[in-house]
Amino acid sequence: MSDTRLSLFGDRPTATPTDRLFFAVFPDAPAAERIAAEAVRLRVRHRLRGKPLAADRFHITLLHIGDYHGLPKGIVVDAIAGAEKVSAPPVEVAFDQVGSFATRNGNLPLVLRASEADALLAFQRILCTEMIKAGVRYKGGAQFTPHVTLLYDAASVPIEPIDPIRWTAADFVLVHSLLGQTRHIPLARWSLSEDGLVES
Repeated sequence: MSDTRLSLFGDRPTATPTDRLFFAVFPDAPAAERIAAEAVRLRVRHRLRGKPLAADRFHITLLHIGDYHGLPKGIVVDAIAGAEKVSAPPVEVAFDQVGSFATRNGNLPLVLRASEADALLAFQRILCTEMIKAGVRYKGGAQFTPHVTLLYDAASVPIEPIDPIRWTAADFVLVHSLLGQTRHIPLARWSLSEDGLVES
């Protein structure tokens, strides 16, 4: 049986989205190792049952463009065109807190958080501006809270400090996520430099 939902007017079933597009920053290898170790430590400390995400899935979502039924090639083209106009230096990243995000279901994400994230916030605003210029509609850009999801669990963990996990984000990526399959496919990557941006 297919997974469908009734539309607003109840006259047409709408299939559950299968594809997601978003821009992201990924940690370098040493930072990813530290994040993975922190996830294991916190799972034991708080007696959580959720399984930590694989190290190659740790990322900061900069901008959630949208969820779709199939890959929207036109939106991908426009998003790439907008990203090519971004000009920014490498971004210093530092996460020094951990805690659960509240959600509407019982599956709470345990995430790394930052007490100060001005550089990431500034870069995300630049990216949003270029998406608007390129005609790309997106979801929730103004509600950007930098974080890295470690695992999902029914239990809630209050915000607590951790030894800072730092890295320099030297690039950002347009990602195609296959929903429900835990697969992230990089579609394009751009390098950040003091002189602007050069596509990798």
